[in-house]
Amino acid sequence: MNAVLPVPHRIVGRWVDTADTVTVELAPVGAPLPAFLPGQFAMLTAYGVGDVPISVSGRHGARPLHTIRAVGAVTRALCGAAPGDVIGVRGPFGTAWDVEAAAGHDVIVVAGGIGLAPLRPVVERVLADRSSFGRVAVLVGARRPAELLYGGARREWAAQAQVITTVDRADDGWHGPVGLVTALIPRIEADPAAAAAFVCGPEAMMWFTVQALLARGVPSARVQVSLERTMRCGAGWCGHCQLGPLLLCRDGPVVGYPVAEPLMRVREL
Repeated sequence: MNAVLPVPHRIVGRWVDTADTVTVELAPVGAPLPAFLPGQFAMLTAYGVGDVPISVSGRHGARPLHTIRAVGAVTRALCGAAPGDVIGVRGPFGTAWDVEAAAGHDVIVVAGGIGLAPLRPVVERVLADRSSFGRVAVLVGARRPAELLYGGARREWAAQAQVITTVDRADDGWHGPVGLVTALIPRIEADPAAAAAFVCGPEAMMWFTVQALLARGVPSARVQVSLERTMRCGAGWCGHCQLGPLLLCRDGPVVGYPVAEPLMRVREL
């Protein structure tokens, strides 16, 4: 029934990430939902407004974290909710990042904008079991410094991984790289031929990022991407999220690049 009816959850933690983005920690009012895996998503309900798909962006103990950017009526309502407020949750839905398949390999994580949210659990999973993986590179891009997520976490990751952050447009206080995240790929210290890659962000960014990774020698079979389309039911019933032969709420959002490649070649599919 958790695929059909929103399960009440109370907001027990709320952190402001940027001017229009917050992260919330949710605790079930009653029986808990099944655990969310990295890459899966929930349909979060603002009662009386609507629901929207939001990826899990981490965990605090057994409680899921969701990072929400205010871009419409539902997400504005969710971002405006305060600790103690109750929202609805359906899920978990969709496929997960196959982090275990990267064991024994170097790891490359490339995120654009809010795409860092569903990738944060990948980075934390890898760094929590550091000896099972080779070198780790985390590349993060955003339009402006004020839109960058998880500054504290990125500084912590830098103790165990190569972390490089770039912005499209700098301000007076920015001293890092300026430009597209793809320009960072030549700086990766990991061995591309021995690496597994995880990529999430705007579709054009993912396409050019993967092309750059493949050109460096990352095997296509070891590249995973997260595709996005409009989710409505979350359970593969309504067809709103169809992308070619896939229903992304069921067959995605995480897919191997060999599956995604022919779909991403179709302009405006």
